[in-house]
Amino acid sequence: MMPPSKKHLKGSLHFVSHTLPSTPSRGRAAEQTCLALLQACISLRHLLQTTAFIIKSGLQSNPLVLTKFAAASSSLDALEVATSLLFSPHASTHLYDAFLFNTVIRSHAQSDRLGERRLAISYFSAMLRCRLLPNKFTFPFLLKACASLPEPTSVGAQVHACVVKYGYSSDQYVQNTLIHMYSGAPSSLDFARELFDRMPKTSPVTWSAMIGGYVRSGFSDKAVALFREMQGRGIQPDEITVILVLSACADLGALELVRWLGSYVERENIPKALPLCNALLDALAKCGDVDGAVALFEQMHAKSIVSWTSVIDGLALHGRGKEAVRVFEMMKGAGVVPDGVAFISVLTACCHSGMVDEGRHYFDSMKSDLGIEPQIEHYGCMVDLFSRVGMVERALEFVRTMPMEPSPVIWRMLIGACRVHGRLELGERIAKNLLEEDPVQDSTYVVLSNLYALRRQWQKKWETRRAMSERGIRKVPGCSLVELNGEIYEFIAGDESQLQYRGVYEMLEEIGRKIKLAGYLPRKTEVLLDIDEEDKEDALHWHSEKLAVAFVLLKTPPGTRIRIVKNLRVCGDCHAAFKFISKVYDREIVVRDRNRFHCFENGACSCKDFW
Repeated sequence: MMPPSKKHLKGSLHFVSHTLPSTPSRGRAAEQTCLALLQACISLRHLLQTTAFIIKSGLQSNPLVLTKFAAASSSLDALEVATSLLFSPHASTHLYDAFLFNTVIRSHAQSDRLGERRLAISYFSAMLRCRLLPNKFTFPFLLKACASLPEPTSVGAQVHACVVKYGYSSDQYVQNTLIHMYSGAPSSLDFARELFDRMPKTSPVTWSAMIGGYVRSGFSDKAVALFREMQGRGIQPDEITVILVLSACADLGALELVRWLGSYVERENIPKALPLCNALLDALAKCGDVDGAVALFEQMHAKSIVSWTSVIDGLALHGRGKEAVRVFEMMKGAGVVPDGVAFISVLTACCHSGMVDEGRHYFDSMKSDLGIEPQIEHYGCMVDLFSRVGMVERALEFVRTMPMEPSPVIWRMLIGACRVHGRLELGERIAKNLLEEDPVQDSTYVVLSNLYALRRQWQKKWETRRAMSERGIRKVPGCSLVELNGEIYEFIAGDESQLQYRGVYEMLEEIGRKIKLAGYLPRKTEVLLDIDEEDKEDALHWHSEKLAVAFVLLKTPPGTRIRIVKNLRVCGDCHAAFKFISKVYDREIVVRDRNRFHCFENGACSCKDFW
């Protein structure tokens, strides 16, 4: 419910004030009547009538009545009604107490609207101006409001100073919200950890606050490491902690830990609330166990649109487009109306399976059937779909007819399509135009220099890389993660320091020899450097996913499934090599790259070379 306008409030108050008895009861009886009315308020109309009763009964300065009034206004999402009475020019604020201000601050801090959350801080200032001392209940609400601001620490640091000033810096609940507030910004994450490490006593809430900060800032590895430390200290995680760690696992592809968390929930009888089931569902799908995700989904008694979308998205990432479309239709049949996110998932499924007709149908049905206006993400899915199947001209025409300005991501999709399908000159023109508009985006420089390399225009490639260097822009290195015995191992392309993992180099040499005997030929065109052919072959050895697969082959018994998570798109040479490795070593290899999952088994990939 949107807050009523001041004009509406004034008119409504005038109307109801003239419809109530002109001589309402006063004193204790009036107070009890008013409290009962506030308890019974179920609509804005009731609240406005009760407001008139408060004014006519002379209770607008009664702290108990006003506190209940503020709480009722909050539950009805009508905070403007409350503040118009509480802080009117005629209000006797000298009679107010800290409990009343805490209620107002809490109500505003819990609002869904940014403007009202900002007001929580204003009312704290008003509280101090009224010479009222804040207590330990004031600061958790206030810090929660600060945490939700775009720049939480700018105001939060001032509130922290008040925490110290008024002597609540050792209160555990206040400390927990301080950690939550500081961990909301990557720039203050280290300070949040410092506060965390200094706390003499912690609870699962404390650990969840710090783990959540790492997850929100993209440090999933640190989140999992902290969870391991939590386990080592014998602190039992609660539902919130489990949900946060599942999110980190989904990012890292840590399937072993996801399965352990699922078993822990069963073992400890943690209530399987819908948010927890959805988090487990999402983590299983993103870590490569999409069949486990589907099985969990089928067991769930209650399902939300998030549940359906997670399954569709998981199937899409595994290239199981027809199944994803079937689940999407089942969702509609179950009476769940798809939203914009659900359409992104089903369009992604069409992209990864080359289902052009189905993709066009769902894109058109968004507006024609449900009145959903496609956003830039939906247009991006269609450009990606056309690009992947080689319809470059159709993709370009689609971009030209978009009702909004194409994003750099969409242009880079087109450049990638031009590279894959041999439209190198067109790709070069698009990349140059994009660089003029956005000269600090590293990936645009990379794709342009790669186009020059494919055309053997080494001087232009060198000039492009020099322009990157002069602007302080660095290419994101390829990075691959593997989970082994509960530990996460990271491998970076070209980083020979990783030979600390004993035997990796020897294993790489052995792999190279065996797959060559099986028919593998290095794809030297993937090495976009002006070097000798022999050096190109050697450079292919040091791709991060090859280092990762060599490490796992070295450390695990025959037949063990290999799971790898890579931050970039898997290259054509590694894709070809992994087919041979899966056959020669009789291993199933699952790779999650930036776009999708690849399941290599017995010399073939689940993507059918369509990625």
